[in-house]
Amino acid sequence: MSGLIGKKIGMTSVFSAEGKNIPCTVIEAGPCVVTQIKNEEKDGYSAVQIAYGEKSEKHTSKSLLGHFGKSGVTPKAKMVEFKEFTEVTLGQVLTVADTFVEGDWVDVVGVSKGKGYQGVVKRHGFAGVGGQTHGQHNRQRKPGSLGASSYPSRVFKGKRLPGQTGGERVKVQNLKVLKVIAENNLLLVKGSIPGAKGTYVIIEK
Repeated sequence: MSGLIGKKIGMTSVFSAEGKNIPCTVIEAGPCVVTQIKNEEKDGYSAVQIAYGEKSEKHTSKSLLGHFGKSGVTPKAKMVEFKEFTEVTLGQVLTVADTFVEGDWVDVVGVSKGKGYQGVVKRHGFAGVGGQTHGQHNRQRKPGSLGASSYPSRVFKGKRLPGQTGGERVKVQNLKVLKVIAENNLLLVKGSIPGAKGTYVIIEK
């Protein structure tokens, strides 16, 4: 498989062979189960759907219960499709040891932490207006003048202004796998990944 679904456990650090202290993120990657194999004839494209995380039958819709029943697995919390895959069978369990080895380079997809409604200094890195000149008084963190007047008499779309920050799908690319702990389904990748502790992430090779 070209990837797995996992859960962010948290951050720690490990020492390299040269004695350097390397920050890393601990991810519980799998075990995942194959819940559907799509093909060109029936679905119009080839892909493998895998699922991860347990979910109670009480909180699973009847359609999904039937879907999981076809592959003979219990209801799962998260499902993801991968278009690049090796030969797999329906209901097959995929582990971190089968997918990753130490030294691999991976991309990690997650949902970034929500930061609420923020101003331009925090959201876009504006420097503020500096000193209290030109009648600014107590507005150092405001965006300042927006410029346009009688023409075009509006604010252009895409202008950097205050607004909802975070809570977006983010992909961090080219993270090195430092260690694979197969007995605990753990993956240690160098650096940080998006999302809070306990959130689902997708690890792609």
